[in-house]
Amino acid sequence: MDVGIESFYTDSNGSTEPNPRFLRKAESDIKQVQRRIYKKKKGSTRRRLARVRYSRKHLRISRQRNEHAKRVARNVCKSNDLVAYEDLRVSNMLKNHTLAKSIADASWYQFRQWIEYFANKFGKEAVAVPPQYTSQECSQCKRVVKKSLSTRTHICQCACTLHRDTNAAINILHKAKSRGGHPQSNAKGVATSTLVGVTQKRASRYDELRIPAPLGRGVSI
Repeated sequence: MDVGIESFYTDSNGSTEPNPRFLRKAESDIKQVQRRIYKKKKGSTRRRLARVRYSRKHLRISRQRNEHAKRVARNVCKSNDLVAYEDLRVSNMLKNHTLAKSIADASWYQFRQWIEYFANKFGKEAVAVPPQYTSQECSQCKRVVKKSLSTRTHICQCACTLHRDTNAAINILHKAKSRGGHPQSNAKGVATSTLVGVTQKRASRYDELRIPAPLGRGVSI
């Protein structure tokens, strides 16, 4: 799957999940509540209560993001045997002041945490792949097609025309299948969950029976 701002994610089949944009939708209401704080006298009970109302607005958005990421990650892991996603450094991407608010509102890191958690829980394989050239490389002929962020359609000389995010998702899946990524599930008997901050080791049932594990279906994020 390829996560984004236009859509929450796009998979290698071309399916998309809408981006809820919880902060953007509540932004005007939050600003209104914030202005009320400064109208109250410093140190007064009314100012304290106004600050509490302001904090609750942000807490609600935080919970909405977490529940959305949790629900979507659970559905993805239950529906696929292989889930591939980019190994993004979200903290570095937040340094881009133009996109920082939208990236934070999309909660990509929370989504990745829940993907790894549910992949471990359901015995599925989650693979993180390097993000380099996933958007620029053609998924059909592997030619690099340079494009800016504003270019939303991938058009290659080989006549391959796809949505930019769909092309990236296919490249991510190819990298995962070629084992260019880093396994994050129990595919080799080791499960890693960044959500709990520990590495859990357990033997796969296929290892115990000494039979090869089925390949199953695959989808990329």
